[in-house]
Amino acid sequence: MGNSRSEKYGRRITKILGVLFAVNAGFAGQAFAACSENAVTLRGEWGQARFSIEIADDDAERAKGLMFRKSMSSGAGMLFVYDRPQALSFWMRNTLIPLDLLFVDSRGVVQHIHENAVPLDETAIYGGEDLLSVLEINGGLARRMGINIGSELRHPAFAGRNPAWPC
Repeated sequence: MGNSRSEKYGRRITKILGVLFAVNAGFAGQAFAACSENAVTLRGEWGQARFSIEIADDDAERAKGLMFRKSMSSGAGMLFVYDRPQALSFWMRNTLIPLDLLFVDSRGVVQHIHENAVPLDETAIYGGEDLLSVLEINGGLARRMGINIGSELRHPAFAGRNPAWPC
């Protein structure tokens, strides 16, 4: 009995569940891609990555940065955001963990990467001109993931600035 009533209902239920799964997967993909103040997404030829971030967007927050922290989750970072594009230099005063510094222009494009900044080193790390932000992540992570110059960031900080990867 290849066409029994229970087999027909079984096929219908399987189709319905398949459609529901596809719709749910689509929403999950959109949720990953959505912009959030608390996360930054990067993309490039190497793939994509998402970091939970803290924002440093005023003088006091930028001055403190990640100072005195003994560790940071591999999926975390800090995004320093400035009011206008400018030349940026950073140092590692009172910073206890090695960091990769991704210097980013106003369109959200990585222009320079300083890998494995040395903890407690007060030597200026020059990132370049016309930069709007810096993303700090754990030292060595950019190389391990393949993040490189030209990688694009998606975050609301770049909205209204002709972002390379809009929200």
